[in-house]
Amino acid sequence: MTTTLPTYFISHGGGPWPYMEEMRPMMRVLAESLADMPRQIGVTPKAVLCISAHWEESAFTAMSSPQPPMLYDYGGFPPHTYKVVYPAPGAPELAQRVVDLVAAAGLPARLDPHRGFDHGTFSPLVVMYPQADVPVLQLSLKTGLDPAIHLALGRALAPLRDEGVLIVGSGLSYHNLRMFGPAARAPSKAFDDWLQDTVAAAPAEREARLLAWAGAPSARLAHPREEHLIPLMVAVGAAFNDPATCVYHEDAMYGGVTASSFRFDTKA
Repeated sequence: MTTTLPTYFISHGGGPWPYMEEMRPMMRVLAESLADMPRQIGVTPKAVLCISAHWEESAFTAMSSPQPPMLYDYGGFPPHTYKVVYPAPGAPELAQRVVDLVAAAGLPARLDPHRGFDHGTFSPLVVMYPQADVPVLQLSLKTGLDPAIHLALGRALAPLRDEGVLIVGSGLSYHNLRMFGPAARAPSKAFDDWLQDTVAAAPAEREARLLAWAGAPSARLAHPREEHLIPLMVAVGAAFNDPATCVYHEDAMYGGVTASSFRFDTKA
């Protein structure tokens, strides 16, 4: 019997937080939600396909290294965080399958044999699968960050759900680096309220609202640049008609940010 895996949009937190003892208390709720994902899924995926907010290319690009290196794409963190390694194997054959699916949908696609795991992937994955025993690969966003193209990308990737591949859009439901702490309280809540209503809507309405996300309450305060929201479009596109469940929610991340993560599947 084939198991259709869910898709996820996760808020991945800040930088290399799982490797920093001083950040773990403030990330406790997020960590608990990530650690619970394997239980929710119920089976061990053959691989995780992560669409990270931290990788953009002119064509959708799949990481194809069998042993991906690390990409320390952050600054100002302790020296040891530039030496951490998440040693999950890559998935070159799956990377080719991804490129084939994307190209068959009429979207530009290519392989990258050199790209490493960025923190949008290794930070949540080290909490989800700390033994690094599940193959992992990343797929880039496409420059321009067009919501419609990324919804189409998700639809192209949907067959992977029946092939044992877990599709994870990794971003943040609120991402304004100049407005964290108490100043974020009102805009992050306003946008999150809209987001909760949007993902809970019927599929056609859900996609229509996401296409018009920039008109949502506090949208451009929540996302001055939308790269941390666009992975949601991929998860929703791959979900088709599946309903959403909020699997992480808090209103005090970074001292005032309301943030959420969502699972899409028939068991919602």
